[in-house]
Amino acid sequence: MTQYRNAVVTGASGGIGAAFARRLAAGGSALVLVARDGTRLAALAAELERDHGADVEPLPADLADPAGLDRVAARVADPDRPVDLLVNGAGVLGGIGPLARRDPAELAHGLALNTGALVRLTRAALPGMLERGHGGVVNVSSVMGFLPAPGGAPYAAAKAFATSFSESLHGEVCWDGVHVTALCPGSTGGTRLHRSAGHRESGRLGRLLDVDDVARDALAAVAAGHPVCVPGLDYRWRVAMSRMLPRRLVRARYYRRWGRRLAGGPSGPGAGAAPDAQPPRPAGPKP
Repeated sequence: MTQYRNAVVTGASGGIGAAFARRLAAGGSALVLVARDGTRLAALAAELERDHGADVEPLPADLADPAGLDRVAARVADPDRPVDLLVNGAGVLGGIGPLARRDPAELAHGLALNTGALVRLTRAALPGMLERGHGGVVNVSSVMGFLPAPGGAPYAAAKAFATSFSESLHGEVCWDGVHVTALCPGSTGGTRLHRSAGHRESGRLGRLLDVDDVARDALAAVAAGHPVCVPGLDYRWRVAMSRMLPRRLVRARYYRRWGRRLAGGPSGPGAGAAPDAQPPRPAGPKP
């Protein structure tokens, strides 16, 4: 793994973010850990200091709140405390259900966290990295960004944005020694993404990936200058098929798999947890 002297990890209180923090601390990086839950951040900081002798700065902040985002962006951009690696791991799944029944405030919160904060913090990190000719940004996206996702349209669209943003931005900065990588895992065990939104932990996309393996693959990918990282051969195959097959066939699969089951169903936390309770409709739109 390329040594990053100073790294900022958002969404660090659990799941993929915490796995990044542990791997980076083991590699000797000084860390700034960002999450809303200050208690969990303090516990993780104490663990990393005890186990690895890491220099850890907990920075509790809600990145969907403008004041919290401003505070973290200022820390990322601070020229006196340069950042070599930014991991944008903060994100929220939100409710599952038809968009027409979703809470507008919840939708705005999800978009602010999943897209707005990612762009703002990346923008804050890049000038210093480009000036020094070294640095990396990992934006945590998802396999969902490659697929149509009825019932999860805002989340899937936000992840498609994160992947496209990262892939495009990498082409701007890779010439100057800075790498931007979209991490696109499938279903991953040990994360709080589903639980924090009130859903059960699910393997609906396929097998559950190990969270530490996901962080390991991402760090190797950004060090090597790969703009997209899809951990797991099975998930890479699925992404490849979604790109190579005619889009109407991909839509047909996921419209029938998810769209029919959620059509007319409830929204919000827990919606879709027992989709078989909703009988599929006898007919639907053409994909």
